[in-house]
Amino acid sequence: MRGAITIDDVVKVYDPDGAAVMAVDHCSLEIKAGEICMIVGPSGCGKTTLLNAIAGFHEITSGRILLDGEVLCSAEKPKAEPGSDRIVVFQNGALFPWKTNLENVAFGPVMQGKMSNAEATEKALGMMADAGLAGVEHNFPGEVSSGMRRRVEIVRALMNDPKVLLLDEPYRALDSLTKSVMHEALLEIYYRNKVTIFFITHDLEEAIFLGHKVAIMTTRPCKPKKILDVDISHPRDYGVLTSKRFRELMEETNEAVHEEALKAFAAGEKEG
Repeated sequence: MRGAITIDDVVKVYDPDGAAVMAVDHCSLEIKAGEICMIVGPSGCGKTTLLNAIAGFHEITSGRILLDGEVLCSAEKPKAEPGSDRIVVFQNGALFPWKTNLENVAFGPVMQGKMSNAEATEKALGMMADAGLAGVEHNFPGEVSSGMRRRVEIVRALMNDPKVLLLDEPYRALDSLTKSVMHEALLEIYYRNKVTIFFITHDLEEAIFLGHKVAIMTTRPCKPKKILDVDISHPRDYGVLTSKRFRELMEETNEAVHEEALKAFAAGEKEG
């Protein structure tokens, strides 16, 4: 297994010589290789800042982040090098609208020189079929549903054989029915690939249904308030939502998140 993430005492301060806004405050978190770790917390608390630091988009101020024991960033090397071992699926999507779904999925390995066009196309067709995308390979992204587009993006990310998928509220804009289908589709893809997933969400039901663990973050500055191990066995389907243990975990998570939401609201009122 690959993709173990260690976030070790990480601090992120924006504009240290001016406003000095602390976004992440001595945050430590261990994510096992092949684990789905769900990150929840109030809006603006610093969750995406943490994801961006892992991806190599933002510098950290102190602490360090490791991937499989190798340092990605630290006080001496504040910004990680972006790499195909960590792939981000953004909230607003990033498919090329002028390329077919198949061309989108095959694009990365060809551009990086890892595969020929024929090799990438063959692999993409197989992965798309496994992900329930057979029949829409030659459609353009604008010709399929939002749920299908999300699935295409995840398959495109997995084409690069990453160690880690970094998902920033990928299903936020979807209706509840489409979202439930996408949850099961993501788990099916995960069971085939067993990639580590760092998944930011505001949806508590989503967090518990998908995750091996849920990291509940404090209001800004961000650090874990509570780490909840989701002791419901995989593979999962939507039947677990009616189980007693699922309801207990929902109540425990909701209580912790609600406390931080109240703090975030109060802080906003004071700032206003």
